[in-house]
Amino acid sequence: MFQTKFQGPLFTAYYSVGSRPLDNWAVQCKEGEMQQVLDDIIKSNVLQIQSPNVNACFITCPLNSKGSLGVRLPFVTLLMKNLGRFFTFEITVVLKMILKLTHENEKIFKNVKCNTVVTIEQILDSENIRRRLRMSNYHSIKKLSTFMITMPICIDEGWNQLNLKLAEITNQSFNTTYVETVRVQVHANCRLRRIYFSDQLYKDDELPNAYRMLGTKDAREKPKRMLKKKAAVVDKKSAGDQ
Repeated sequence: MFQTKFQGPLFTAYYSVGSRPLDNWAVQCKEGEMQQVLDDIIKSNVLQIQSPNVNACFITCPLNSKGSLGVRLPFVTLLMKNLGRFFTFEITVVLKMILKLTHENEKIFKNVKCNTVVTIEQILDSENIRRRLRMSNYHSIKKLSTFMITMPICIDEGWNQLNLKLAEITNQSFNTTYVETVRVQVHANCRLRRIYFSDQLYKDDELPNAYRMLGTKDAREKPKRMLKKKAAVVDKKSAGDQ
């Protein structure tokens, strides 16, 4: 989907502001509701996903179930609001298996086309191997299977910034190398502002205003500078009157 597009240090997969924020997303909501609402804290339109059954109401990208996002950036961030109910989201990634050459498995590679790197390892091109990373606030322990890892997340009351280190998680969980993100799926219950990928985890003051947690930091800073300018103007006028 985005394989041929320039992804830069920041790449947005979803942004709630605009006339058609769900253009590239499939929507499924058998139970519950999904609607654009104005959030009273950040004073902006956001997507609200609510359902008594988290698996019955979600958005997923890309639209085509066989398609791929093709995002290679190794970090993903969700700006979401905790609604005080169960919440889960899922990232599907493509990996490359890293297999060390040993005497036992050396014969395996004789009849397999492999990409050789300048190390003692061979990288078997496994682009069809997809793993799912599922995060939720209702699991208490990590569960790992062959093709999926379920991890608990702790989210605060109100707005949260959830950061995932995709390359690190896949390497530690599956002993594999992260290639790209295939799919993003966000379930009930939350309010969603933005989903973006990045080349690293940035501090809040390093991000453009629209990417920040509440997107209001600049608005808080400007009045201070304006007050200083006004004070300087008043001083000049006072000096002139004297």
